[in-house]
Amino acid sequence: MTAPKELRVSKDRKLLTVTFPGHQPFELPAELLRVASPSAEVQGHSPDQRVTVPGKRNVAILKIEPVGNYAVRITLDDFHATGTFTSNYLHTPAQETEERSNRYRAELDTN
Repeated sequence: MTAPKELRVSKDRKLLTVTFPGHQPFELPAELLRVASPSAEVQGHSPDQRVTVPGKRNVAILKIEPVGNYAVRITLDDFHATGTFTSNYLHTPAQETEERSNRYRAELDTN
């Protein structure tokens, strides 16, 4: 996957707009980036270790830092900064944002 040509944080710090070459920009909510973080804290080391992270509705993006030429580290205002978001990972949620959001809300309702 090609690296995004632009990552832009909204003024309220709640949305990350991602633009890949040749594609329309799309938005990823900070809440979804936090609760679907690729970090071991959230994903565990296998699918059965994945956890649902509650209470992140108002989380905001503090900063974005490049990690080599292949990823970014996103620090959120709850100081979560352990997930490395690769270009592939950032692109996948764009196609599945609504599905992931709905799954997360359903998990919150059952916990």
